[in-house]
Amino acid sequence: MARTFLKVFNFTQLCSAIFFNTNTMALKQKSPKESFVTMTEMVLPNDTNPLHNLMGGRMMHLIDIAGAISAQRHSQRIVVTASVDNISFHHPIKLGSVITLEARVTRAFNSSMEVYVEVYAEDLSIDSKILTNKAFLTFVAIDQAGNPIHVPGLVPETEDEKKLYESALRRRQLRLILAGRMKPDEATELKSLFEDLK
Repeated sequence: MARTFLKVFNFTQLCSAIFFNTNTMALKQKSPKESFVTMTEMVLPNDTNPLHNLMGGRMMHLIDIAGAISAQRHSQRIVVTASVDNISFHHPIKLGSVITLEARVTRAFNSSMEVYVEVYAEDLSIDSKILTNKAFLTFVAIDQAGNPIHVPGLVPETEDEKKLYESALRRRQLRLILAGRMKPDEATELKSLFEDLK
């Protein structure tokens, strides 16, 4: 009886280690194309302001969704939004335009991922497509209990992916400084950037 209980207990421990403790196994690294997301929406009257342009809040909502799907695709976990660096609005988006959001993970850290989102607006009547918005967001992967969990690393492949990957560490350090979680003296990547500008 004791021997049977011991076997069952050890089997339960083994299953727990395999399925719930990601530290016991190496996470497979992924490429940015594996997290690539495309979302397409049409700007409807309910999405617009009195000038018949897409409202900024509605745009931020769509960017957050596209970014979250990308981060979730990379980590295969539930994710929560940790920060939004900035959202650049280059052009107004008119009523009736078709907007396409493209999101991809640019770098993965321990439990967090930086995601870059670009937004394009199309006027189908004149076959025109322009880049209207850019944004960097950070998402954190969590387990069933709501605790941060490790995510796979990222291996950039193209030149653009490598540039975004390398600059992601500087953006992360700036976020941590602004959040009061890192001292400016500790931001070695940021300091090297300013030294290069001298």
